[in-house]
Amino acid sequence: MKIPAPLCRKLETAARRAVKASYSPYSNFPVGAAVLADSGRIYTGTNVENASYGLCNCAERTAIFTAAAAGERAIKAVAVFTPTAEPTSPCGACRQVINEFGPEALVISVCQGSRRIETTLDQLLPDAFGPRNLPRRRKA
Repeated sequence: MKIPAPLCRKLETAARRAVKASYSPYSNFPVGAAVLADSGRIYTGTNVENASYGLCNCAERTAIFTAAAAGERAIKAVAVFTPTAEPTSPCGACRQVINEFGPEALVISVCQGSRRIETTLDQLLPDAFGPRNLPRRRKA
């Protein structure tokens, strides 16, 4: 999906700002994310850890769930920022959630360094399982 460069920069800036709210006392690996919804609105999220590790939530999912809670049902792009020397791509769980709302979404990973990863979700998660694989329910 093609997103204009100024909008990509705005999305990346939002992800960089979001990392400041990270709650990552166990991994010490803060992550910030921003998603561009179909409506044009940008939603942000950060990783939130828990002493019971299985209850942690990644930044990408936090941003997407925030968008969904606001009524959004489709996303065009996701930006992920990690304050590291190399960019970090979304984990498998996040890729699956991105697929639910944006199977062809642009995925941008940026870091403190100059390197970046820019790809699409269908490249990161080819032949993904998603809503299209489930039978449609009839509305009553």
